[in-house]
Amino acid sequence: MNLSDLNNLDLDVNNIGNWPIVAKLIVVVLVCALVVGGVIWFDTSDQVAQLERIKKEEDTLKQRVTIKAAKAAILDQLKEQLDQMRTDFKKLSRQLPNKTEIPELLIDISQTGLASGLEFELFRPQPESPKEFYAELPIQIRVVGNYHELGNFVSGVAALPRIVTLHNITLSPKGDTMVMTATAKTYRRLDETGGRK
Repeated sequence: MNLSDLNNLDLDVNNIGNWPIVAKLIVVVLVCALVVGGVIWFDTSDQVAQLERIKKEEDTLKQRVTIKAAKAAILDQLKEQLDQMRTDFKKLSRQLPNKTEIPELLIDISQTGLASGLEFELFRPQPESPKEFYAELPIQIRVVGNYHELGNFVSGVAALPRIVTLHNITLSPKGDTMVMTATAKTYRRLDETGGRK
């Protein structure tokens, strides 16, 4: 078959049987190529897009698994830390006086000042301020004494068995002595339900 035979082909669909073998093969190959191309285009392209989505999802899941595996690896350590924090919290909460211990603590603070040789000019408990699991009880104090007596008082307050902190400390001279004005804060624990004891 030569090129002139292809030019003389009768393109009538009813006459395809009379075509030379080479022309028939070319048509069959073209039809097969169109069928395969159509299948790929209409069926496989959706599957390829779905495969890409699944690959991205797989990468995301792998990252999540890696993060969770890292967390799981230190889970025992975190549980130990949590247990230690609970133990520390219980110890510290025991240092918070309950309502019946507050008057005794106020006496301890004033006796610490007197034992240090200080003279109290002001000792005024303020209304308590409730917080999340404790209540804060501020006490305005003004004491007079020398530098060492003031230092002994601060050390004595820090050594009390209950938590007492000093805030807004100001020192000013008064003759041969000094005046210390401060707010001492003690903390009272609230009961387990969040109410007051």
